[in-house]
Amino acid sequence: MTYTTLISPAELRALADPLILDCSFDLADTTAGERAYAAGHIPGAHYLHLDRDLAGAKTGPDGAFRGRHPLPEREAFAALLRRLGLRAGRQVVTCDTQGGMYAARAWWMLRWLGHTEVAVLDGAWDGDRTAEIPAATPTDWQPGAPLVQHIGAAALLKQLGNVRLIDARAAERFRGDVEPLDKAAGHIPGASNRFFRDNLGPDGRFKPAAQLRAELQALAADTVVHQCGSGVTACHNLLAMAHAGLGDGVLYPGSWSEWSADTSRPIAKG
Repeated sequence: MTYTTLISPAELRALADPLILDCSFDLADTTAGERAYAAGHIPGAHYLHLDRDLAGAKTGPDGAFRGRHPLPEREAFAALLRRLGLRAGRQVVTCDTQGGMYAARAWWMLRWLGHTEVAVLDGAWDGDRTAEIPAATPTDWQPGAPLVQHIGAAALLKQLGNVRLIDARAAERFRGDVEPLDKAAGHIPGASNRFFRDNLGPDGRFKPAAQLRAELQALAADTVVHQCGSGVTACHNLLAMAHAGLGDGVLYPGSWSEWSADTSRPIAKG
């Protein structure tokens, strides 16, 4: 069986040869996820670091700031996955200890490389852990056509008012009451707020697909652009919508960190 959105711990244990990617991270302590992985992780899991592996250079060739976690070069990420043993048809499972907020970014990026068989571990791992670093057998795998789309700041600016825009940040940041990370407070004009943690139930697992569909239906449109602070938790909303059967939206990777860094771009509050 192939998993393309979520997978339970029990379903993961039943897989014969998954490629497991531990993406645990902490924005306030960028070595915390790696330390936790070293202390004990799902057997067979490889570690991916948000800054090193799931993001690229913060400054573009033109010297412009691209956001706190812009996408890496597509081929650089493909080369990393080749080294870890990705091959066509191999089931990939991404996980973290933060309710999927970083694992969803890796899920989206695998789909960006054209790999269909990728899912996020839904809920906490309840099995054995190990400190052993798994061996990897490199492959000659090559990425395919992207299964998902992304948009840049300039293109988004031209489309404001004509696309549905969803912001995954907490409500107080969206309103502009506080801004602990980026240049200015507020949000992109016309955006709606859907805090990514609202996709989870009290048990830390994603809500059932039918419930997510009922909650997210009003946010669906022909073109839905997802953003957050730096293009990470936006992927959590993208995953929730895909799991709910509401299709694939578009990611704005630079998100608020890039948008707010340019004072010529419009800002809304409230």
